[in-house]
Amino acid sequence: QLSGKWFLVGMASRCSYLAEHSHQLEATTVTVTVLDGQSLAISTFRKLDRMCWEIRQHYLPAQAPGRFLLKGEGDCSKVDVAVGEADPSSFVILYYQKGRSISVKLYGRSSLVSDAVVDKFEQRVKAVGLSEDVIYYFPTYGGWRTALGETRV
Repeated sequence: QLSGKWFLVGMASRCSYLAEHSHQLEATTVTVTVLDGQSLAISTFRKLDRMCWEIRQHYLPAQAPGRFLLKGEGDCSKVDVAVGEADPSSFVILYYQKGRSISVKLYGRSSLVSDAVVDKFEQRVKAVGLSEDVIYYFPTYGGWRTALGETRV
């Protein structure tokens, strides 16, 4: 159900790098492929310094449905990924947890999602103890969403 193309619409994180560079956010697309009925191949495309970059990741199935494990280099770099809420035809909200740090991402089938979906995302962000000042909305290819989300083009 998660297969196909997605747009990164918003992200909530206490990441200091994200806070310092939020003015440089670029439209980001993700392609999800289900490999063996369980694990996911994630291909992220984004612009950086006027070049397109592809980042490939492999999400391994975890013990419960809707949960995955993203392994990086070394033992300390594993990230638990969980589907918080999804309507595979329009949006998915994912939680990423590494140690005690958590972030929440909102993906849409299009770069624009409804206000109701944005509200769900913001509620989920608050539910994990993150505040609105760490929510970042990504620019779209045809318009710009403000940092606080008041203008949804």
